[in-house]
Amino acid sequence: MTRSRELGIVIGDTAPGPLDAITDVAGVRVGSVTLVEGQDVRTGVTVIVPSEADVARHQLFAGCHTLNGNGEMTGLEWVRESGRLSSPIALTNTHSIGVVHDALAAAMMREVPGEERLLWALPVVGETWDGLLNDINGAHVRPEHVDAALAKARGGPVEEGAVGSGTGMICHGFKGGIGTASRVVAAEHGGYTVGVLVQANHGRRERLTVAGTPVGRVLGTDAIPDPYDEVPEPPAGAGSIIVICATDAPLLPHQCRRLAQRCTLGIGRTGGTGEHWSGDILFAFSTAAQDLPPSGADDESEPVTAPVTMLVDSHISPLYDAAIEATEASIVNALLAAETTTGRRGATAHGLEPERLLEAMERFRSG
Repeated sequence: MTRSRELGIVIGDTAPGPLDAITDVAGVRVGSVTLVEGQDVRTGVTVIVPSEADVARHQLFAGCHTLNGNGEMTGLEWVRESGRLSSPIALTNTHSIGVVHDALAAAMMREVPGEERLLWALPVVGETWDGLLNDINGAHVRPEHVDAALAKARGGPVEEGAVGSGTGMICHGFKGGIGTASRVVAAEHGGYTVGVLVQANHGRRERLTVAGTPVGRVLGTDAIPDPYDEVPEPPAGAGSIIVICATDAPLLPHQCRRLAQRCTLGIGRTGGTGEHWSGDILFAFSTAAQDLPPSGADDESEPVTAPVTMLVDSHISPLYDAAIEATEASIVNALLAAETTTGRRGATAHGLEPERLLEAMERFRSG
């Protein structure tokens, strides 16, 4: 698997973390289950476990933002209301969001033993449409696949490209999927890490831009076909992107929301515009430990107030830079990792070969 940094493609001025992945944020784990069966099944599920702690009981501050709303992420109303994340996060295809939601809720309940069994769960589950390459109406994602993804969730390197929930996704007319990156802000601003994971299934070929270079103008469909050119529907620009942004900076909910907003600029820097038919939903959370009672606790023994720690706003702009750069790099990494895939009815999404990308970038550099 080739990644942007290995090719000498430097995106932004902020240094990446050791893995250049969302798992550079301590405690964050990722697991994917990939479903490839016959000619028609190209889908899966990816989970992000945001903390080593029991998230349902020790909820994390979180926020969200929608660039364009032709998509779905469950649980966002409660996140907006409470400012907290109370579950792992799962990603899948559009028509599997229900089964993944139910399976994730059931898994959360199983984690609580005996009489203390959890009676309420509102998981965060996001989706994008993989129906060109995948038999999306076939109900191929099942509860056991969610359980397997949770069991596989680990820190360390993250699988990218046509894996998990990204198996059937298409990005800027190339094979897309899962991508990740991270950035570490300077010590004078706290030395915090920002990690991003994307499910990239959006964009138009002619708008693709990498590190400021409009490579989509020369990576034409004459040499590398665009799979959407072969079908009458959906229209150009259809498709979506989900962005999950994690940080160990102590952010309050409104600061998490602001961080999620900035990830849209990373989408824009790669050529995404949040087209009418696109579902572009962004979610940010902080893993910083806060000594808080569970949200909604009504035990009289609980304190009336609780202290919280927040990043001073005068130091938050470097985190915005980090989120923008990590989002841009995640999209590029998804494109580079995803290999050519043929799926339903012979539809083919071609991978973006590193050599072709470097050649296109050089054409612009040389004038």
